[in-house]
Amino acid sequence: MSELTLTVMRLGFLAVLWLFVIVAVQVIRSDLFGTRVTQRAAVRRPEPQRRQPPPQQAARDRRGGRQRRGAPTKLVITGGSLAGTTVALAGQTITLGRAHDSTIVLDDDYASGRHARIYPDRDGQWIVEDLGSTNGTYLGRNRLTTPTPIPLGTPIRIGKTVIELRK
Repeated sequence: MSELTLTVMRLGFLAVLWLFVIVAVQVIRSDLFGTRVTQRAAVRRPEPQRRQPPPQQAARDRRGGRQRRGAPTKLVITGGSLAGTTVALAGQTITLGRAHDSTIVLDDDYASGRHARIYPDRDGQWIVEDLGSTNGTYLGRNRLTTPTPIPLGTPIRIGKTVIELRK
């Protein structure tokens, strides 16, 4: 083997070794200090006025089957550090966890970075799915192992945080 090839291999090995050390330090730092959580409930901004759809479009939306009668319209956090927070259900996926890019950022020692998600299915029913969390997601008293439909008013527990779907 030439001297140049050997030197390049040594430098590559050294770079991989330093990359491993940097990643290990970042993991230890995040375990010790946690993720930075901003208090969203502390600063309330007035919600912008929403334009009402024309009556024809509203009637078409009702007939289209997108929103079932008695379907939940909001997600309410009833327990934990974010108790009292309400999120309107607008048909998009809601992610829960400690990660900064989650829809609802949980300041909970028992929540994983990407803990769970709540999403609508084709029938307009809402489904909760555990995303491989360490401490699990509970619907009522049952630990979730598969994506499960959420009955109205049934508590979803992630660590100390309790969430419900309501009308």
